Amino acid sequence: MSIKFDNILDNKWWQEIAVVAFSFTIYTLKNDWMLFSSATSILMGIFFYCILYMHAQFNRFFLLPILFKTRRPITYILLTIFGVLVFSIVLFEITKLDMFSNCRLYQNSHQRSYVYHLASVLGTLVCILSPIIVFKFYRIHRRRTEETLLFNQMQLNSLKGQLNPHFLFNTFNTLYGISLEFPERTPDLIMKVSQLMRYQLESNNKQCVSLEDELEFINSYVQLEKERVGYRCDITFDSKVDNENAYKISPMLLIAFIENAFKHGTCAIEKCFVRIFITAEEGNLHLHVVNSIPTKKTDVVSTKIGLKNTIERLNLIYGKNYKLDIQDEKNTYIVDLKLQLKKFV
Repeated sequence: MSIKFDNILDNKWWQEIAVVAFSFTIYTLKNDWMLFSSATSILMGIFFYCILYMHAQFNRFFLLPILFKTRRPITYILLTIFGVLVFSIVLFEITKLDMFSNCRLYQNSHQRSYVYHLASVLGTLVCILSPIIVFKFYRIHRRRTEETLLFNQMQLNSLKGQLNPHFLFNTFNTLYGISLEFPERTPDLIMKVSQLMRYQLESNNKQCVSLEDELEFINSYVQLEKERVGYRCDITFDSKVDNENAYKISPMLLIAFIENAFKHGTCAIEKCFVRIFITAEEGNLHLHVVNSIPTKKTDVVSTKIGLKNTIERLNLIYGKNYKLDIQDEKNTYIVDLKLQLKKFV
């Protein structure tokens, strides 16, 4: 039903019919057409409405461009006043003709005055131009919104296209580090990495995935990191969702913050920690990641693509409707993200 209604709003012919129906209804009510008994009176009423409609269309196609395109409001107002005066005089003179003496249209004393016709021309102009202008701005706004959404989607696809190789690069670095120290674990770890890659590929063309799937993906990544640095790093991962299978999220939106914690928080042999807490309550997601900062860091290969792209994705998807607080302190690095989750309908 909503799709059909949108099609009517977007169709210029339907809009024109709606404007005519609206203004014609107001015109007939103003002239008490329910009292008309002759076909001649009705035809004369339609004739007068056509004159009023022609005046409105003249203003629409010849005068309104002066206001919207050349931006000369004073000129538009003066020409509009002149047009109203001319057409009201024309109507006033037409009602004096003998052909209107036998019909009941414009026979009351107040209806035969010039002021009445001036008000009719001006009122009909407002009744016709107002919805036309509203529809015009609606179409402009709709077109700009669609262009913005298309552009944002292209940007999101581009960012996801950069993020996926970035994640693959980091994952294989992790696998490489484990294979050097614990070669016997390599076959099992390759299987875990393949599962991560499968999720990445399957979610690549999706705008949203279930929050549970995303949390399972994050948990698998954390388990992989535990295999690599669990012997010297205190790793905590805790997630709580108040309503299962109710929320959805853009795929791989949170992983960059978690990757960053492991990459920079465990880049030394000394004891370290990474703590990850994710909660979803009443549609609000809260990600809290804390990692230690080693006093003696080793060189870390960092493209800085993941974190940058994730922030850009957050800006595109949520605009200003999210809160990201990053604190780079002396001994700890803290990421605190809050956003509103979408719900499955």
